Amino acid sequence: MSIYEDDLRPIDLKKVSTYKLAERPSKVTIADFAAPLEETNSLRDFLHSLPNILAVRSLREIAAQIKRARELERPIIWGIGGHVVKTGLAPLIIDLMRRRFVTAIAANGSVLVHDAEIALAGSTSEDVDASLGAGAFGAAEETGRILNDAAREGAREGLGLGEALGRMLAQIDPPHASHSLLCQAYKSRIPFTAHLTIGADIGHFHPNADGAALGATTHTDFRLFSELVRRMNGGGCYLNVGSAVVLPEVFLKAVTLVRNLNYLLADFTTANFDFIQSYRPMTNVVRRPTSEGAGHGYSITGHHELIIPLLAAHLICEN
Repeated sequence: MSIYEDDLRPIDLKKVSTYKLAERPSKVTIADFAAPLEETNSLRDFLHSLPNILAVRSLREIAAQIKRARELERPIIWGIGGHVVKTGLAPLIIDLMRRRFVTAIAANGSVLVHDAEIALAGSTSEDVDASLGAGAFGAAEETGRILNDAAREGAREGLGLGEALGRMLAQIDPPHASHSLLCQAYKSRIPFTAHLTIGADIGHFHPNADGAALGATTHTDFRLFSELVRRMNGGGCYLNVGSAVVLPEVFLKAVTLVRNLNYLLADFTTANFDFIQSYRPMTNVVRRPTSEGAGHGYSITGHHELIIPLLAAHLICEN
């Protein structure tokens, strides 16, 4: 005997309305499923075998928009963080530059450190835990010297920091220039803008650091980046790859500046690639700039060393 009130009974299910399964629209069908692979399958076969669902579908749509931007001769801007360099992806991005799937690079300060070290020594990414206690973290002489010398030269000549550092590395002709984004972007005349947070990078505490030069050159790069964003109207793309704070903030301010100057900025694509989806990229790259029908934003979650080669494969192999 139930302890509840006499009129409190489990609801009667006999009159529930139902429908035929075949009459219902469904979001997933077997036509979208993955296909098994054979040992003899090509890379194109592999890409076609992936399920046309969720992230794969988004990746295909992003690739299609990048191809459209190339056809329309609109900017395809890759905004990258240092982890992109540290996971060995520079050769892929350099190849995509040559194929015109990368027409500009925007980088945070850590990219300059790691890419310059790759160019000079063919290695980067020190053991912070091992060197921090002795106060040696970030004290590599060559790294701090070239970053700050480039900033001083750039400030004197009115250049952005990315161009100034690329030029200085090109003049040195380092042994591993072929693996350096800075060197290859400069050689290919592809805009490379650098966006610093003063005090966040190891070069900022070296003896030759000049805050005024760093500030002037990175501000020039912000203005150059804003012009590239302005040109995205009508089919351009901005990809944020591995920057959780600095570049999403810079991108949002560039969008604001362009619209403040009464330029039209619509019909463009943004995407965030990272192994976690953080607040700023999702808000400042994917959602806010593309709101009210201005464009379309995507988010792809995964490790850069896996997702970026997949994107490159879709760009190169898929027709």
